[in-house]
This record gives sequence, C-alpha cells and structure tokens, in this order.
Amino acid sequence: MTAVDQKQLQEFKQQAEAWFAENTPREVDFMLPLTFMEVGTDQQFEFLRAWQNKVYEAGYLGAHWPKEFGGGGLDRAFQDVATKAMAAERTPIMLNAIGLNWTGPLLLDRGSEEEKKKYIKGILSAEEIWCQGFSEPDHGSDLGNAQTRAVREGDEYVINGSKIWTTQGNYADYMILLARTNPQAESKYKGLSFFLSPMKGQGIETVPIRKLTGEYGFTQTFFDNARIPASCLMGQEGEGWLIAMQTLEYERGARSGQAGGHVMMSADPADILELARHAQINGKPAIEDPAIREELVALMTEARALGLNSRRDKIQPLAQDRPMSLALGSKLASTDFYQRLNAFAIAMQGTRAAYYVGDPQAHDNGVWQRGYLNSFSATIGGGTSQIQRNIIGEHVLGLPKG
Repeated sequence: MTAVDQKQLQEFKQQAEAWFAENTPREVDFMLPLTFMEVGTDQQFEFLRAWQNKVYEAGYLGAHWPKEFGGGGLDRAFQDVATKAMAAERTPIMLNAIGLNWTGPLLLDRGSEEEKKKYIKGILSAEEIWCQGFSEPDHGSDLGNAQTRAVREGDEYVINGSKIWTTQGNYADYMILLARTNPQAESKYKGLSFFLSPMKGQGIETVPIRKLTGEYGFTQTFFDNARIPASCLMGQEGEGWLIAMQTLEYERGARSGQAGGHVMMSADPADILELARHAQINGKPAIEDPAIREELVALMTEARALGLNSRRDKIQPLAQDRPMSLALGSKLASTDFYQRLNAFAIAMQGTRAAYYVGDPQAHDNGVWQRGYLNSFSATIGGGTSQIQRNIIGEHVLGLPKG
C-alpha cells in the first residue's frame, strides 16, 4: 500500500469536520434511533435514509471502497477521519448497517464483478436496504442447524421457512440468507448455502416485533414457497457455512472492510458527568458523592482503554502477541461496558430512575433507560456474549472445547 499523502489527508479531515459541523441536523422533532436496531417508524426510516445518502454524496461514506463500484477510491485513512468527524459531531446513525458493515465487505472480498456492480453503490447510497436472515425461531444460537429450505427448480430456488430478529426486515430490499439446500449432507454445515435474496416478492412476509421498550426495529420473516432467481446463490451450494462465518467476522469486528460511519450512538462517559452534576443524592449533586466519583473515574478509564485498544488493533506490531484477541474481544467488552454504563446512569437517578421516555420527570427524556433496555440486543446479535467467550477461549487462548 502506498504511503498516504498527509497534506491531502489533513485537508480532507478539515473539510469533513467543517461539512459535518454545518450539515448535522440539530433540531429533529421526533425521537431518533440510537442504533440501527431501533428504526421502527417510517418517519425515522426516511429521515435516516436521506441522511445517509447526503453523507455518501458528500464523499464521506465508502471513501475507501473501489471507485468503479461507487466508492471514493481513497485510502482507508480518509474514511477513518470522516468517521471520526461524524462521531465528534454526534451525527445521526447510518441506516443501512447490514449493507455497509457486512454485505458490502463480503461482496468486495468474494463477490463476482457482476454482484459488486449490481449492489455496492445502492448499499452506500441507501437506495437498497439489506437485512440478515440467519437466526431462526427454534434454533437459538445453533446457527448450523438452520432449517429454512432452498430447493432448486430450474432457474429458481423455492424457499420455505422462517427467520427471526430480522433487523429492518420490513424495509429491506435484499437479505443475506442462510438456507439448507441439502438435508442429506454428511454434516449439517455442508448442507447450507448462502443467498443474496430479494425481499420484495410473492411468498415473503415480514411481521414486526414489538420490543420491551415499546419500539419496533425487528421482524420475523416468513418464506412460503417464495421463488428467487438461482443467480442469487453466492458461491456454490454447500459453501453457505463458510460464507456465513466470514460474514460474522465482519459483524463481530474481527475482519475489516466496513464502509465507515457509525450505526450506533454509544453513550459517552462525559455525558454521565453532566448527569452527575444534576442528579441528586441525599439532597446534594451526585458528583459530590465519593463513591459516585470513584465509579465515574473507573468508567472513564475503561472507555479510554476501549478506544485505545481499537487503535492498537490497527497497528500490527502492537497486536501480534495474540492475533485477533483485540478484534474478537472488542464486541464482548464494549457491549458489556455500555450496558453497565447505562445501568450506572440509571442508578444515579434515584427515584427518578423509574421514569421513561416521554415523561416530563425523566432525566434527559429517559435516554439512559432507553439505552439500557436496548443494550441487550447488542449482547445477543452477532453471537451472544456467552458464544463470544467460547470463541475467544477456543480460537484466541487455545482452550479445549467444553
């Protein structure tokens, strides 16, 4: 890789910072999703689709993806500074998370030229929304036991079965779908195939799932003799498990190539400082309590460590003692941290902790309560925290199974 022109990078950084400072929406008269898993209304969806398209057209999304497929054709460093500028301005999230972070990198790594030309630009512009069809209602974390069937009939596959926790399934144009093409295969893994499946067709129905928070964002997807072109098969029949595992590496942060931007608005420990100044404990600001101050310092230290580990992971000599340990550990550590951060913020509110979004007595309109309840989805998606610990134990530490 050629050296990055630092002058050009600095100019790009300044332009990105100025653009986001000027263009980031400040006054929105409805509740914006904190994560891509909370897009539950048409108003939220259309707003975020327009925002992603605007960022892309300005050149600050997919800046390092190949130019011939719709990207900017620049070095990864350019996208990194643009993403950092977004985070600094606390911009709205990027809508098309599964396309930007999983499908797009997968296509660029192993897709055909035809697939790249067909899908990449639409992913970046949010013209075509992607969802994921991995989990099934009856099989929990046992992804290898997926039973949704795909039967070849001429130039089509006939799909029957159900997928659950399909984020933005009701808005999606395409699904990355894991389905069983050979029930008699010598192992359950070799009977699976991977499809780039259209979502707008006869025999495909999505049913929204209402969450504990009262919001939507997930659906259950039903396939009832749905027919999709045989050309939707990615790779060969029986390669689905290998492709799905690569996809999960993007989702878990163990493999790079994502388009950039942020798809989750993570709570900032600095925000808790403001809360601690206003929340009351025994008639005094919470920040004056020694135990609260000690916990705040510990949380801010941990947040700093997570950020530095993310940077360290990109510097090969600093991450070679246990390859993949930082990448695989990042999801586990960060999702646990942000759940504890929100829980601490709620506990600091005393009796006002019981108030939720929309109640005039709620601190910050209940953002901490909402963040805590929604944090559980992040500890489940992409493999539960328990599964993630198994992966780290076996593949990083070399521990035996069981």
